[in-house]
Amino acid sequence: MNLDKLVAISGRPGIYKMAANRKNGLIVEDFDTKKRFFVSGRIHQFTPLESISIYTTDGDGTVELKTVFMGMLKHGEPVKTNASSGEIREYFGEILPTFDRHKVLISDIKKLIKWYNFLIQRDLLDLEEEVVEIEETEDDKAAAGEMVEATTEENQDA
Repeated sequence: MNLDKLVAISGRPGIYKMAANRKNGLIVEDFDTKKRFFVSGRIHQFTPLESISIYTTDGDGTVELKTVFMGMLKHGEPVKTNASSGEIREYFGEILPTFDRHKVLISDIKKLIKWYNFLIQRDLLDLEEEVVEIEETEDDKAAAGEMVEATTEENQDA
């Protein structure tokens, strides 16, 4: 799940793929029509999904959006955005039990659910992809550990 090229744009529904960065805005691509268009930075604000975090009451105080989406994927079908506030908070509490109930608003949770549904409908979220990334990272760490051990042995021989 790679969220770094995905952006939310104020005043526009949905999520867009960033195609290019310009001095005065972004060129974005619509996932449905595949059309690219310019969005002015003077009129709109851009938020890369990779930079979004959710407030929590433990640890460092935030959790990345990617982690929340992974929890939603594992949980299954999300609650409807027109459900009651209590149902929405209960659902999100199952996904992220430590979310800060004072800082995370119902409107924030609804927006997350809408983004999640948008990404799922376009097959942009995948649990297996995350597992592959983790396995590659562990392999990289193992290879790095072997390199450190070999370097240490060479230094001891010298």
